[in-house]
Amino acid sequence: MSTVIYPSPIFGPVHSRRLGISLGINLLPADGKVCTFDCIYCECGFNADHRPKLKMPTREVVATALEAQLRKMHDENVHPDVLTFAGNGEPTAHPHFAEIIDDTIALRDKYCPEAKVSVLSNSTFIGKPSVHDALMKVDNNILKLDTIDPIYINKVDRPTGSYDVRTVIEGLKSFNGKLIIQTMFMKGTSQGESVDNTGDEFVTPWLEAVREIAPREVMVYTIDRETPDHNLLKATHEELDSIRDRVIAAGIPCIASY
Repeated sequence: MSTVIYPSPIFGPVHSRRLGISLGINLLPADGKVCTFDCIYCECGFNADHRPKLKMPTREVVATALEAQLRKMHDENVHPDVLTFAGNGEPTAHPHFAEIIDDTIALRDKYCPEAKVSVLSNSTFIGKPSVHDALMKVDNNILKLDTIDPIYINKVDRPTGSYDVRTVIEGLKSFNGKLIIQTMFMKGTSQGESVDNTGDEFVTPWLEAVREIAPREVMVYTIDRETPDHNLLKATHEELDSIRDRVIAAGIPCIASY
């Protein structure tokens, strides 16, 4: 099984399909995965396969490493398009996530003021006031909503704790449009059951929720790297384009990544 465990706290820069030249910020341990989801499509593998022994990097370690890398890139005349919080699990799980966001914005302003600060999150901590406030400060607050079907969520996203999709939708609405919804569309099977969420029975209720949330943008995407469950398949260009066009027709900007 080929999975990706990222260095911590800084990795890259890498080229992102959706964000451009991205300098990664990984707030999770460098030797494993810590996530409130256990997605069957996660490029980092299943949670149980990569239990970390190291601790999360401290706020001070993150700031020092980020400044060193930004100074180096600045001296080499390399300018990131985005500073992206991602890596080995859920970034907002870090106990000092809010303070780290403040540090990152200050360092961005000093070394690469044109760069955007992005957070890729599965939305499980958006009800925590400090996380919500921090996400309101970033340029690209990218929050996951793969479906509104609880059965599908438990089969594919596999939350490790309590997860109520209606509560999450209410939390997404509380950003008052200052967010980007990110949704994975795929096909294939898992444990002998279909995980195809490209059909109308999934897309129509999902789109109704998206209208309700009223984000500034939607990103629909499909599998790009090897997945821990090997029976998954990419959604086709035509399927993603059709979903994208339905979102745009609803009056919300949308991009598709294949």
